[in-house]
Amino acid sequence: MIDLPPATNQIHRVTNFQDLISTPFQGEMNAICWTRQLKGDFSEIVNQVELKENIATLDEEELRELPLSEQGQLAREILLDDLKILKDHGAAPTLNVIKYYDRDDAFPFFPTDVYSFHVDRSPIPTDTFLCTYYGAPSDILPNAQGRQKVGIPEIRAELKKLYGGVDDGFEAFLSEYFFDLHYQALPQAKPISLGIGHLWRLAVDHPESQVPPCLHRAPKEKNGQPRLLMIC
Repeated sequence: MIDLPPATNQIHRVTNFQDLISTPFQGEMNAICWTRQLKGDFSEIVNQVELKENIATLDEEELRELPLSEQGQLAREILLDDLKILKDHGAAPTLNVIKYYDRDDAFPFFPTDVYSFHVDRSPIPTDTFLCTYYGAPSDILPNAQGRQKVGIPEIRAELKKLYGGVDDGFEAFLSEYFFDLHYQALPQAKPISLGIGHLWRLAVDHPESQVPPCLHRAPKEKNGQPRLLMIC
């Protein structure tokens, strides 16, 4: 059974890579999902990677050299194919085995790590692609169910204390330290899991974007289980 994302105005489903990259974002739709049911044992690849730090990047050469069973080899071919099609599209994908991400505790009232709902920003037109092959999948949040943290009065007041300068430079300060990229889910918000094996394209905040950027976050790891994630 395929773990499909729910049908919403935000999400558009496709069945192939060409439609994934060519379908334009429009209206409320800022997330496109190539729904897939992948074969192979991706856990075997994860278990072959020695995690000396919290994140290990697995390149193609290392991936090809892993001694794998037949099911592991099926998983490897899928990873190699995904790397190729994304590179051919002009993207720069990375394949990561993630034990955990670093937490941001510099400002306890406002963490800016990837466990917080956030948007991606770019000075040029681009998209974010990601796929979780193993472990806890990422979440997205409908834009109407999130509120930009810098617009919340008590948080904004704390940020102004932190800034301590004249008001003319405050907005630039928020952007420089990425505070304006982060969002707080509303009390009745319902985050949407991106599931396992689906390749996603998410809208990014850039000058030519016609839609709001997609709010997303990394998941809390399941009982220390590493994740296998491709992202670019």
